[in-house]
Formats: sequence, C-alpha cells, structure tokens
Amino acid sequence: MSLETEFEQVTMPLEFPFTITRGTQTTAENVIVRIEDEDGTAGIGGAAPSSHYGETAATVEAVLPDLLAVVEDVGDPHQLERIERRLRETIERNPAARCAVSIALHDLVTKRLDVPLYRYWGLDPTETVESSYTIGIDDTERMREKTETALERGFGTLKVKLGTDRDLEIIEAIRDVAPDVRLYVDANEAWTPREAVSRIEALAEYDLEFVEQPVAATNPEGLRYVYERAALPIAADESCLTAADVPQIAERCDVANLKLMKCGSLREARRIVHAARAHGLQVMCGCMTESNASIAAACHLAPLLDYADLDGSLLLADDPYDGVSMPGGRINLEGLERPGTGVVRS
Repeated sequence: MSLETEFEQVTMPLEFPFTITRGTQTTAENVIVRIEDEDGTAGIGGAAPSSHYGETAATVEAVLPDLLAVVEDVGDPHQLERIERRLRETIERNPAARCAVSIALHDLVTKRLDVPLYRYWGLDPTETVESSYTIGIDDTERMREKTETALERGFGTLKVKLGTDRDLEIIEAIRDVAPDVRLYVDANEAWTPREAVSRIEALAEYDLEFVEQPVAATNPEGLRYVYERAALPIAADESCLTAADVPQIAERCDVANLKLMKCGSLREARRIVHAARAHGLQVMCGCMTESNASIAAACHLAPLLDYADLDGSLLLADDPYDGVSMPGGRINLEGLERPGTGVVRS
C-alpha cells in the first residue's frame, strides 16, 4: 500500500489570554499531520507542543520528516503497534510530534473501516463524561466574569487555575457566581508541600472535586506528603507522563491525568488508563491549547474516563477544524455521524 504524508504549522489566536503559574499564552501553535492512502482517504492528526516538556512547533516540524518516513516505509496504516514501536525507536522524545502521527493513523484506519474511533475500540458512546472549562489566572473580577460567561454557555464543570497569593479570594468569587457547578482546581506545581496542605485545607470548604498537581513533579516525596495529609483528593498531571509513571504516583494521588501530548500516542493513552485502573486510581484526560485535529481523538477516550478536561479547542478564537460536538462540555460521541475521529476542516 502506498501512503502519502504532509504537515503544516498553524497559529491560532485564543479567545482570551490564558495564564497559568508558568506564564501567559495568547496564541496556540499546532502542527497538523495528514496521511493519505492510495484511494484518497486521509487521516488528520495534530501536535500541540509544550515548551514545558521540551517541545515547540519548530522541534515538531524538525522531527516529523523522520517520523513520517517510518509511516511511508511500513506502508500499512493498520500496523499500528509496529509503527508506534518504530516511531519510538526513531525519535525517543518529542511525544507531541509522535502523537500527531498516531492520531492521523487512527483517523485513517477507522475511516478505511467506516467506523468511528470509539467503535473501533469497542466503547459505549453513551458512557461519556462532561468536560470542564478552564478559567485561567487573571485579576479576580475578570475571573468572575469569565466564570459567568462559561455559565452562560452552559458549562456545568469548571477547572480553575491557582498558584497566586489570592487563591482563596479567587475561589470565593467563583463560588459566589457559580455555587452549583462541579469545580476543581489546578496549581500547576506552584506550592510547596506544606503550603499545599494548608491551602487545600482552606479550599476544602468550597466543595471542590480535587486539587491537581499541587507541588513540583520533581518532588515525588512532596507529592506523597500532600496526598497523605490533604483534605481533598489529589490529581497528578505533570507527575504522570506515560504508563511507566503510574506505579510511581499510585501511592501519591487519587487521580492520574493523562494528556495525549505528554504520552506520545493513542495506544499509550489507553495503556495509562489500564495501568491507572490496575492501581486503583481514577483517570482524567486533559489537553493543551489544541485544535480539534487532536482534541477530537481525545474525546473518544471519554467512556474510559472519570474526568475530562478537553476544552483546548474551546479556548481558541477560531479553530480551522471541527471535531466531536461538545455543547456545554458534554462530549457527544453518540451524535457523531462521521467515521474516524470525526475531525474535518471547518
């Protein structure tokens, strides 16, 4: 079988500047991969690189020729395991770049079979979870206004970025306008272990689901310290990159947060889910600021999840791709009428 491959970088402005403890983002730079078979069927995937993990759009573009050469050499997109192994052997790191190829291949394979990805995986489209909508760090009044906007758009689950000297003030303001939403918070490694325990104790009165990554991923014993003393459940994000990390976090958190752009492939994402379940952990799938070129694929994991934070495309001012519909955060796999991941040009 003959396969043709190509890729392009796209820069997409965000609807609002998005701030976490590590900085502010106003645009999202993604790299879109396209893999086409000899019949003209094309699979689409996206890379949303994060400099926190050593990747940029430039590094993705630098390694994609070698990765796509593997795909062309194998020739058969259905040999997903073989291709994934060879991709790792070719480029050990650069997980976002490898994941873009993985997504495009899964999209192509399931289009060739004329089934949506969730059906290829044997999953029930009615067993999805609701995605959260993220409120980035801003002045308190602006965060209150963003919360009101999210409520007007129908979102019933919110994630709030913390790591400031007014965290309690922020949560109090958000709970004031959104008393009934499901709410969890993400400190993005901002706190010391002792500070985390103290802040979580104060936050517990605001009916939060959990606290995500309270301390640095480089401090696993600090994460254990917080987990053993915290008044709320703990989720591990930056501490959980691949399935190999799950045994290390199993006694340090309640929730494993996987991201496609951290783990490197859809097959690895499912391995993380199964490893987390084997260790008694709940599972969440998060994202970067991403186009539906990659978010659409992540949505098909929803039946396997306890939590989803797949609002990456919803944070964009305009996405050149459509994917799985997500009104008010409700991941509507059941309503998907296209094969593959569901991604199409908008």
